Parts: sequence; structure tokens; C-alpha cells
Amino acid sequence: MKKIFRPVIAAACVLSVVSAPLAAHAKAFTEIKFGVDATYPPFESLSPSGAFQGFDIDLGNAICAELHVKCVFVAQGFDGIIPALQARKFDAILSSMTVTPERQEAIAFSSEMYNEPTSLIVKKGSGLTPTTASLKGKTVGVESGTIQESYAKTYWAPNGITVVSYPGQDQVYADLLSGRLDASLQDSVEADYGFLKTPKGAGFEFGGNATDDPKDVLGSYIAIGVRKDEPELLKKIDGAIAKLHKTGEYKTLEAKYFAFDIYGKTPAGQ
Repeated sequence: MKKIFRPVIAAACVLSVVSAPLAAHAKAFTEIKFGVDATYPPFESLSPSGAFQGFDIDLGNAICAELHVKCVFVAQGFDGIIPALQARKFDAILSSMTVTPERQEAIAFSSEMYNEPTSLIVKKGSGLTPTTASLKGKTVGVESGTIQESYAKTYWAPNGITVVSYPGQDQVYADLLSGRLDASLQDSVEADYGFLKTPKGAGFEFGGNATDDPKDVLGSYIAIGVRKDEPELLKKIDGAIAKLHKTGEYKTLEAKYFAFDIYGKTPAGQ
């Protein structure tokens, strides 16, 4: 998934990984601070009151509950989210981030959280598909710092397709609605539940999934990002994720948002 640096916003019931004094060379975590790009419903967004909400937020709170630590969420633009993690502005990234070889060079990742393909969103009846032949001369919007931006700039920009990057996915949709963009490229589930199934997305549809070189650029699954010098935290997070699956709580949370299995699967035809 996902940009431009935004001021850090902490929220109550939010995630902050702060450590207690060292004991026997082991860090005792009392809270986990998660960096979040809150422009990506239904995974992470802000409610009208300014509270963090979404599937990722619920998963984060469940992970913290399993670990008996306080959860703190910090708003952070996606294209600066890895540098902010490395600068220790928060302890982990919980923001629909896809695991890619390039990102693995910079940070470590948890076990799989869920999985979804990258899709093109177009105006109904446009006939546009995610191919260079179809999109040549067109303008496509992407969110800065995302795998979709890397994909579009790698495969499309050199072939006569204008790729425009935005700090947040909400801004991509705003220009798609205004007609400044011919299409948008983003995670399929976010596009479906965060846009197409809303009143704003009534005039739009899926144009198809991106298919070129998905392994290197589009990556594999979505996970939590952690600094490489925090193996103990990563181990705790992986243990909590496994426990959520074992107890069935993952399925319970999933059912609040999706009518299909998002763990390793995606809706048919998307």
C-alpha cells in the first residue's frame, strides 16, 4: 500500500511502542506505537471525530490486547513512513504495507496480515484496462510511496501514460471524480470497499488487475513493518497474529468489514 510527511498525530486508544527499562537484556514493552496513513478505508482512516478506524486499526488493538500493552496510533504520510519508522517516531508500521524486496532491505516484516491485488479504477463505460495500449495518452493517479506508484512509473510512464502522484488516496479519488484523472491504480479491496461501494464511486468500476512483474514491484502479502534492530518486538507481533488466527478473533474482525476471506484470498474476478 501507501506518501508525503504529515504532522504526527497521536490518539487516545492509539498505538505507541515505548519500552520499559532493560531487564536481563530483554526489552519490556508497555505500549506499541503504530505509524498509520489514515487515508485508506476500510483499512485505516479517520472518523468525523478524528478517531482512527478500520480493519488494520482493529487488528492493531487486538494485537496489543494479546500482548497486554497500550496501543497508540500515529498519523504519518505513506511516502515518509519507512524513514519515520527508522527515525523512531513510532515502533511499527500498520498501514496496508505490501512486502517487497526493496522494502525488505530497509525493514523487517511480520507474518502475513492479509493479501490483495492491485487494480485499475475507471469511469463506467470507458473501456480502459490496465495495459499500456489502453492507457496511452491517458492520466492515471497513484498515491505517493506505494507499490502502485512504482508499478505505474516503471511500466506505464515510459510508454506515453501520464502518472500523477498524490500525498493521500483521498486526493486521488477527488481528482478522479473531478475528471482530472482517467483512472486510479490502488489495492483492489480498498478500491472496492473504500470507493466503489460508496455513493461517490457509483459512476466507476474495476478496469482489471495489474499483471506485469507482480513479484518484484507489486510484492507479495501485506504485513506489519518493524525496524531490523527490534527482533523481539517482531517475535511478539508474530505470536499475537498467530493467536488471533487460533482463537478465531481474526475471522470475527474480518467479518465486520468484508464478505470474503481477505487472508490469502481476494474476491473472485478482482
